[in-house]
Amino acid sequence: MKRFCLTLDLIDDPESIKEYEQYHAAGAAWPEVTQHDIDCGVTNIEIFRTGNRMFMILETVDDFTFEEKAKMDAENPIIQKWENLMWKYQQPIPWAKPGEKWVLMDRIFKSGE
Repeated sequence: MKRFCLTLDLIDDPESIKEYEQYHAAGAAWPEVTQHDIDCGVTNIEIFRTGNRMFMILETVDDFTFEEKAKMDAENPIIQKWENLMWKYQQPIPWAKPGEKWVLMDRIFKSGE
């Protein structure tokens, strides 16, 4: 298993944040999207929020790559529709590359090491 941590900001508007969270409430995510994640090798996703900053823990199979997932995402019209919808609520963090949404975080500490 691999684990990745990523971050992204939401548009800082309480109503927009509420709508975004409704799309991510238990049982509300599009089943085609969650199945696509599984097909890409994602075994678990958790998203946390404070203010408008989000933090995602992504757990995957050992041979998962972001490059392969990006390719599969680009070939799936349902994923493209979902991502376009989510951009209504999301904004890149200040140091994101152009067009980049979720930014991979660097681990700087682990207890016991």
